[in-house]
Amino acid sequence: MRTRDTNKEEIVKQKAIEMLVKLGIEGFGMNRLAKESGVSVATLYIYYADKEDLIKKIGIEIGQTFFNEMIQHFSPTMPFKEGLRKQWENRARFTIENPLSVACWELLSHSSYRESILEKSIIDFKTVMSTFLNNAIEKKELVCMPKEVFWSIAYGPLYTLLRFHNEGKNMAGTPFKLTKEATDEAFELVIKALTP
Repeated sequence: MRTRDTNKEEIVKQKAIEMLVKLGIEGFGMNRLAKESGVSVATLYIYYADKEDLIKKIGIEIGQTFFNEMIQHFSPTMPFKEGLRKQWENRARFTIENPLSVACWELLSHSSYRESILEKSIIDFKTVMSTFLNNAIEKKELVCMPKEVFWSIAYGPLYTLLRFHNEGKNMAGTPFKLTKEATDEAFELVIKALTP
């Protein structure tokens, strides 16, 4: 039996992410991945049972990395404004530093793989964030609202700014680069909307 080569495995993962983003799930195939990665098709099957297994494992790994990054230097006992600020900082940093992984996550989280990927990658994060939000509501630092409304208001503006940043332009086509000033202005408006 052939053994795993972690360097080859990492190359395969990176090429798979690039191909998924560029070609989509339908255009993605194991033969082409092997060729792009400079390995044999047989080598791919050392790491993954099949295409579906590969896509799920990559999605779970990206999700776990993303959600672990979201709780760096963050505590569910933080005051609401401070904790949300840390969430914004962590999300912005990860998104800017890992555009391909974020694009791949977006693609997979809007696909039939969504449930199986989320189920294995969000468990700890969900617990931490639920505790954070419940604490903020109990301390009267956050208006009680449906989760969907909270997430839309809390993170929608940040992700819109990050999309403009990654595209290098705003909706009018004018050049755009995310600045601390723009981030701070949006954050303060979000805080006004969410706090009593």
